[in-house]
Amino acid sequence: MTETAPSTANRRQPRFNHVAMSMPADALDETGRKEIVEFYREVFGWEELPTLTEDRHRLVLQAYTYEQFVFLIADEPHMTCPGLDHFGMSVGTGEELDELLARSKAFAARDERVEIIDRKVEDYGMLKLHSFYVRYLLPLMIEVQFFEWTGTEAAV
Repeated sequence: MTETAPSTANRRQPRFNHVAMSMPADALDETGRKEIVEFYREVFGWEELPTLTEDRHRLVLQAYTYEQFVFLIADEPHMTCPGLDHFGMSVGTGEELDELLARSKAFAARDERVEIIDRKVEDYGMLKLHSFYVRYLLPLMIEVQFFEWTGTEAAV
């Protein structure tokens, strides 16, 4: 029997599905996990996957689907990053970008540990890239982007 190559017609492209970061165990105790979950739920709508939580060891935040998540694990030495190290998310509209920024700022108004680099626009002609950065208690910042295509060509 001869094996044939799988058809590519119905296959989806591989995609990023998670980000993993190591943190000090103390940051993943009951209080630390509660603070992390509260911010990322309120600002981004992410939810804790409680069946994967282990006190002072692991916290997993589902980012919209089971295939997208942020994996936080206690380890030493833990991850440390320069200020602008980040991972990115994109939104579909400028209004969505503004909503996430407003939620970040509202949380920052009551917790000084929120770091925000305010919204900016980079104009590349056919593309205007709108973005802001935010960090709360994690080693990496998050850059939230909206791609405004100004010409007829747009990436899918």
